[in-house]
Amino acid sequence: MTAQTLLLGQTLQFTADPFHAPLAEAVRHERRGGVLIEGGRITAVGSGDDLRAGYPQAEVVDHGDHLLSAGFVDAHVHYPQTGMIASWGKRLIDWLNTYTFPEEGRFGDPTYAAEIAARYFDLMLAHGTTSCCSFTTVHPESVEAFFTEALQRNLRVVAGKTCMDRNAPDFLTDTPQSAYDQSKALAEKWHGQGRLSYAITPRFSPTSTPEQLQALGALWGERPDLLMQTHLSEQTDEIDWVRGLFPERRDYLDTYEHFGLLREGGLYGHAIHLTPREKARLKEMDAALIHCPTSNTFIGSGIFDMKGLTEGGHRIGLATDTGGGSSFSMLRTMAAAYEIGQLNGAPLHAAQLWWLATQGSARALRIDNHIGNLAAGHEADIIVVDLASTPAISQRSTRAEDFWEALFPTIMMGDDRAIRASYVAGKKV
Repeated sequence: MTAQTLLLGQTLQFTADPFHAPLAEAVRHERRGGVLIEGGRITAVGSGDDLRAGYPQAEVVDHGDHLLSAGFVDAHVHYPQTGMIASWGKRLIDWLNTYTFPEEGRFGDPTYAAEIAARYFDLMLAHGTTSCCSFTTVHPESVEAFFTEALQRNLRVVAGKTCMDRNAPDFLTDTPQSAYDQSKALAEKWHGQGRLSYAITPRFSPTSTPEQLQALGALWGERPDLLMQTHLSEQTDEIDWVRGLFPERRDYLDTYEHFGLLREGGLYGHAIHLTPREKARLKEMDAALIHCPTSNTFIGSGIFDMKGLTEGGHRIGLATDTGGGSSFSMLRTMAAAYEIGQLNGAPLHAAQLWWLATQGSARALRIDNHIGNLAAGHEADIIVVDLASTPAISQRSTRAEDFWEALFPTIMMGDDRAIRASYVAGKKV
């Protein structure tokens, strides 16, 4: 018989989307709850006392008053930018040329790529993130390093070779044919291995010729089981650049749509300055928009319209955008999303923020049937969160009159000190 483990603590489950259902219907919180794990999966969630009585043979791990939650899901990162996160003072295009491209040039070295992949996953897990979707670099070696390390750790992750054939240094460019060939070969090797998924990855329209976009669109047509990730409408000067490079296209989104790079399974990072047509088409195709709030403020990109887009029924995930974002922490990312909501006249409830960082992001990546919630049958990617991790947070949470008031200080002021443990497929890491 497979060994059973029973985790005890406060539990937080989502039973509906809190953007579209009343709080009482969307969330189930147990003050003294339990999560039963067997064979790397969650087999039951409920009252801790009931589970303890019903499964007396289970090994019990009591986390006291700490919160048991699904691990955070970071829907848009650049793991090669780990080493140059928090680089000062540039807008997007200058930031890429000054910091990003020189660093990404190092990832043709398999040893360096493996070193940074291991460092990134260490930092990710320390901050309570158990899954991510990452860009790599133009080098196949960068993909190999990321997936090799993730497979060894049994992580559920998504990644793909970043493709660029113009407006980048020669040492970071490929061609339409090599982008197609290498992406296809990497997908065939890694997609479905363990808990790994492949995403076709044109960086963004300015760094791909029409020929490359067409080649990658053709590949997606051949492999509709894959995801596709890119960037969209991050900054106004970027949009002007795209307009000059693609004068025949209707808008930024059309530079993808025309070449077969718009449909369900598409992940469009930032999506700040969208036209009405773009919003309508993204919704019609059920594509995912990925909100990167710390990046949007750090690089001065703009304010994401969470209220309008959620009311419009869009599929939305949340992300750190390492290293354009200024933190590895999804707690800090939730705090930034709250602050941006305030600036836009629509502050988010703690339940909505936590949903975005777990089930919402898993839904955006179309892996919410595997992870993102404490639910029977889901893979046991679980974090243990201390809701009194610092003196400042502790003194505020002790005044709380309900669970949400106790949780919110950790969202606004928490960091890796709040993460007491991370479980990946049921194993503490």
